[in-house]
Amino acid sequence: MTVKVRFAPSPTGHLHVGNIRAALVNWLFARQQGGVFVLRIDDTDIARSTAEYEDAIRADLTWLGLNWDETFRQSDRFERYQEVVEKLKAEGRLYPCYETSEELDIKRKVQMGRGKPPVYDRAALDLTSEQIADYKAQGRSPHWRFKLDVPARISWTDLIRGDVSIDLASVSDPILIRGDGSFLYTLPSVVDDADFGITHIVRGEDHVTNSAVQVQLFEALGAKAPEMAHFALLTGKGGEGLSKRHGAMSIGEYRDEAGLEAMSIVSLLARVGTSEPIEAFSSIGALVTGFDFSKFSRGTAKLDVADLEILNAKILHMTDYASIKDRLEGVDEAFWNAVRPNLKKLSDIADWQRMVSGPVIPIIEDAEHMAKAASLLPAGTLTEDSWKQWTDLIKAETGVKGKGLFMPLRLALTGQSQGPDMASLVPLIGRDKILSRLKGQTG
Repeated sequence: MTVKVRFAPSPTGHLHVGNIRAALVNWLFARQQGGVFVLRIDDTDIARSTAEYEDAIRADLTWLGLNWDETFRQSDRFERYQEVVEKLKAEGRLYPCYETSEELDIKRKVQMGRGKPPVYDRAALDLTSEQIADYKAQGRSPHWRFKLDVPARISWTDLIRGDVSIDLASVSDPILIRGDGSFLYTLPSVVDDADFGITHIVRGEDHVTNSAVQVQLFEALGAKAPEMAHFALLTGKGGEGLSKRHGAMSIGEYRDEAGLEAMSIVSLLARVGTSEPIEAFSSIGALVTGFDFSKFSRGTAKLDVADLEILNAKILHMTDYASIKDRLEGVDEAFWNAVRPNLKKLSDIADWQRMVSGPVIPIIEDAEHMAKAASLLPAGTLTEDSWKQWTDLIKAETGVKGKGLFMPLRLALTGQSQGPDMASLVPLIGRDKILSRLKGQTG
């Protein structure tokens, strides 16, 4: 059996870390199994779906390295869904209901007040033709529910949660079609999974009960339900719900505003909520081999956004020039190698470029000492070896050593107390600027 999974975002908004974690888990599983990853655009909500959001979804996935093997839009399959609707109606599995949302809410409150679960009472099945005619005369259009086969207990061995069993007597018959005739998520999703041969449904634990309901819908379509894996949902680091403050930024915001590398997001989301330590990976392929559902915890998956910045810095520090040169302007390999250990974000490189090319305001604590240092600057072309040669000469001549030797030179040449290795900076700054800055001249 060839593994086939899908990621099914709705183009009604931007992708966030929760969406991407679902996409990533599916993608890693598919690649680890040599399977197929399907991008399904769930655009049945015509009023809210836009081409701009769909384009952004595809752009975000591409940026993160989550390439897909197949893709389609649900809006292109309405005829197929309607065909299934007619079949279910003919078989008595889909029935019309005329209650308003307010009436349904009252029913739920009454049931809960009596200590009963808020399960739909199937009153619509007992409507007379006169009652139906009266509802229609009022201008009511029915919503349509799938009639569950109860009593029944749906059980499966979840690849993350283990043995799962849901009593459908505690679940309402799901609404598959709204009063305006539009489809809710369940029917198109099950039809697509059956038609496209999806072998595994991998998604958040908030869908566990939905999965039980969908098993019966698969059976009603004459299809076998896929295997399932339900992972714990993401929360903030303290267990709170995700928000802007706790990591619920869109992927585009992480990329364009926070300036993060794609692999910092992938590295974190691949490991959060698992038994494996969070660490920086330079490529998504490195995560494929070790992927295993047995490593996922059933406990809360806590996301600490501070980890993203830590990972981002580590990833930049391990990135070689060849991998990033197309994203750099006016930066050669020598400069990249000199400054990358000090980068937190790629945008920081502009600050280090200014430090080399100027203007820099030198910090001179002892002008006489700096003049002496200038006279001892090695002749000829400056290289990475020049720094040691130079400081050895100064030490031998003045007796100054350690921090008292190195820090005044760094302050004079860079105007900062910390930064890239001076051995790498000296040849980049160049003789003329070094001598000028040692004199206290801005440049």
